[in-house]
Amino acid sequence: MEKTVNQKAWFLVLPVLVLVAFSAVIPLMTVVNYSVQDSFGQNNFFWAGLIWFEELLNSERMWDALGRQLAFSAIILAIEVPLGIFVALNMPKKGFWASVCLVLMSLPLLIPWNVVGTIWQVFARVDIGLLGYTLDKIGVDYNYTQDFFAAWATIIVMDVWHWTSLVALLAYAGLQSIPNAYYQAAKIDQASRWAVFRYIEFPKMLGVLMIAILLRFMDSFMIYTEPFVVTGGGPGNATTLLSIDLVKMALGQFDLGNAAAFSIMYFLVILAISWVFYTVMTNLDKRDAG
Repeated sequence: MEKTVNQKAWFLVLPVLVLVAFSAVIPLMTVVNYSVQDSFGQNNFFWAGLIWFEELLNSERMWDALGRQLAFSAIILAIEVPLGIFVALNMPKKGFWASVCLVLMSLPLLIPWNVVGTIWQVFARVDIGLLGYTLDKIGVDYNYTQDFFAAWATIIVMDVWHWTSLVALLAYAGLQSIPNAYYQAAKIDQASRWAVFRYIEFPKMLGVLMIAILLRFMDSFMIYTEPFVVTGGGPGNATTLLSIDLVKMALGQFDLGNAAAFSIMYFLVILAISWVFYTVMTNLDKRDAG
């Protein structure tokens, strides 16, 4: 006897589908429409084909921005993931201080992005900022508005301060899921601290770490507010990441066709790399289940 499937459940998700259509699908189709058209005065549009995509692929400006963006994301991941693991390993496992640490680690995540940018813009200023003033007094030539290295160091340290807590909390959750019997067995076998981390803690954290890497990659690859507030993309184009370059193209130059094509290529790059991370996570889950 066949089981009857109740199709009425689809009506329950209909509001969500409508919301997604208005908030994602329709804007995306609008961008696709702009990417294959050109405008000529008073919103008169005409077909342009793939000319904007060809122009971008041959644009040194876009490749430079992409290089800066990939470098930023790679540096962020290389710092935040090991640092987050280190913090999680040294947090108390239970008791009052464990709760205190969890609250303190959550605080940076609660601060809005524009506020984070403003805090670090003031904090790093040489004239009134504690960091900039202190570095200047001890003889360090630091000015993030004029020096390439100082600008990059500022936005990297800012992002590490803001988002390392996310990696630490996810890694901590992975550690909390490890049964105490594993540690007791390791103690009986007189396993070293490195052996405990390598064979017990790291394998159990691997799943949540992949999620953390995926989230941090997507966030860092789409970052806009914090570096724009601090440096505005400068000095010169030193910190002009993809998102900042896209906003300048769309709102500064009002080049809608180019900006729309840029947005689609930007979206496809993020989608492709996220799919790679998702595939890796899926394979890890299958391996653990097997």
